Amino acid sequence: MRVTQSMLSGNMLRNLSSSYAKMGEYQDQLSTGKKITRPSQDPVVAMKGMAYRTNLTEVEQFKRNFGEAYNWVESSDDALDKATSALQRIRELTVQASNGTYEDNQKAAIGEEIKQLKEHLVTIANTQVAGKYIFNGNDTTNAPVTLTNGEVTKVSINSNDVKIELSKGIQLGVNVKGSEIFTTGTNPGDGLFSDLSALEKALDSQTTPAGYTKEIGNFLGLLDGHINKIVAERAELGAKNNRLELMEDRVDEQEVIANRILSDNEDADVEKVITDMKSQESVLRAAMGVGSRIIQPSLLDFLR
Repeated sequence: MRVTQSMLSGNMLRNLSSSYAKMGEYQDQLSTGKKITRPSQDPVVAMKGMAYRTNLTEVEQFKRNFGEAYNWVESSDDALDKATSALQRIRELTVQASNGTYEDNQKAAIGEEIKQLKEHLVTIANTQVAGKYIFNGNDTTNAPVTLTNGEVTKVSINSNDVKIELSKGIQLGVNVKGSEIFTTGTNPGDGLFSDLSALEKALDSQTTPAGYTKEIGNFLGLLDGHINKIVAERAELGAKNNRLELMEDRVDEQEVIANRILSDNEDADVEKVITDMKSQESVLRAAMGVGSRIIQPSLLDFLR
């Protein structure tokens, strides 16, 4: 086959264009820090990158969910701590009032303080965090306890769990069941607020509801029962908090692994890219030097 001058020139131009394209690719890798800038450059890397990035996005969402879970657990524990303090104060007052030396007006004064503490417990039962009632199960838009003119007129507490997904397919209930603490029964020991209302009436020498006695000392056992329920719920909260910490450590490790895998798949090896670029630059210079010799002299060269 006869090789013409135009064929030599055409091959030289194609090779130069290919060298420039490779130089441009290396420059893109250096400027972006990524192996590819278009999926067509390496479809396998692009497809893997989409899957790895989806996994990383899920892990990052789980980390945000932990903030919400800690908010529920810590807010619930703080509220129950205040409820425990209020009930312990009520118990102290009940012990004082059970002393036979107290007169009716003194007992009435104690009953007034217990009434204030009862209203304080209502505000605790209606605790809101970010506009959500944390003691009303998954019915977070409605207050579980209604107080009217100093009397609890309605106790309606949802007992369903509030669950937050903290890992793939793993959901953890983060709420305290208010129905276990601010119980709704009317028999002695069944309902916190009904017990406190009966205690108020006993201290004020009023007629107590059916089933209750006027003996102040008999209310101590009821109060102890409610305090024990709160202690039990706080112990369960502590266990949940410990599990949250363990799960958060695991998710943190998953985030590190996901970032490393994504980096290995997409990030360019800068040292290698610089070396390849310098090699390609040498090839380009050599090709240009050879090309200048391939082109035959023109008439202008003879006229110089």
